Amino acid sequence: MDESRQQVRRLMIAIERIDQAYYRAQRRLGIKDAAFVLFYAIADGGTYSQKQICQEWSLPRTTLNTVVQEYVGKGYLRLAATGHKEKEVVLTPAGRAYVQEILAPVFAAEERVMASFLHTDLTARTEEFAQRLEEEFAPIGSIRKGENND
Repeated sequence: MDESRQQVRRLMIAIERIDQAYYRAQRRLGIKDAAFVLFYAIADGGTYSQKQICQEWSLPRTTLNTVVQEYVGKGYLRLAATGHKEKEVVLTPAGRAYVQEILAPVFAAEERVMASFLHTDLTARTEEFAQRLEEEFAPIGSIRKGENND
């Protein structure tokens, strides 16, 4: 296996390990995957549309809508009209307390880990890798479909 292929393989394994670490944390916290992603996505207190959350966090729209409705019912979220068709998902005071309870240990662990990487370009390089991979992967399906049509 050539060096670049080996590096990509190592990166993919590392990403899988990161995903599994978050998955295990979610399970220990007793929160469903989609709910964890939703609250993580809005934990900064900003307002985000369901569409934006779906795009940024790769959640199916129906899954996100179900979770949003569940937590609106519990009083942790509210939907705010923006004048557009989309509504923004906003934490209520009870929702902010819930996020603090659920995500504080996750954020603290992330900060401890990230401290040793703060003065590196890890995040920027990872974002650049993701962007370039998206660009390179974009034509893959269309190339394959084009070959099948010939």
